[in-house]
Amino acid sequence: MEYTLQNVGEAAVLVVFGNTISADIQRKIQALQEYTEAHPFTGFMECVASYTGLTVYYDPWLVFNENREKRPGETVRELVESYIKAADFNSFHEPRHIEIPVCYGGIYGPDLSFVAEYHHMSEEEVVEIHSGTEYLVYMIGFCPGFPYMGGMDKRIATPRRASPRLLIPAGSIGIAGEQTGGYPIATPGGWQLIGRTPVDMFRPGNADEPTLLKAGDRVKFKPITEEQYKEIRGDQP
Repeated sequence: MEYTLQNVGEAAVLVVFGNTISADIQRKIQALQEYTEAHPFTGFMECVASYTGLTVYYDPWLVFNENREKRPGETVRELVESYIKAADFNSFHEPRHIEIPVCYGGIYGPDLSFVAEYHHMSEEEVVEIHSGTEYLVYMIGFCPGFPYMGGMDKRIATPRRASPRLLIPAGSIGIAGEQTGGYPIATPGGWQLIGRTPVDMFRPGNADEPTLLKAGDRVKFKPITEEQYKEIRGDQP
């Protein structure tokens, strides 16, 4: 199996499995992450998945105290390399399948009309295509809990906005190129907003699972009405 290892500063090691976005690479990343988290070494802090690799963060002082004959980065590189050899890349846990309700268009999806016009189709067709696909969460990034999802139908792939918005409401679902994703918190952003979910995607009070989604999840969007959106949100804004 091909991969590269490189130090990232003095407290992380990056494993890169390729330079393309693919489900095969994502499965390798997930397998290595699961093995590393199940066999944490002294000084291990966390793993962070990206589209093409996995970054392993560690406390260099604790690593050095465990093995003073080598530099912490060298020690961790050797450990990670041993994990790659030991991990089972042919056996994976069944992914979580999560359905997320979305109210499309209107004030909840102000760019739905643009996406429809860009592709010479109706708004209803865009919604049907977007909600008719199961997406793979490749990674979480940009802000807490923001899922980068692949597998979107190329028929509705749309460039980012020429001018980003200064503030996007939490729960907004958007399109950027061939990706789709959601804004867990209110933040600036340039994705084309086509809808909004009433479900909290970032839950800082939940220590075990502060984010609704994680890398490796499979997601489907379920269209709902504005009345259903308000009913799910209750008294929350």
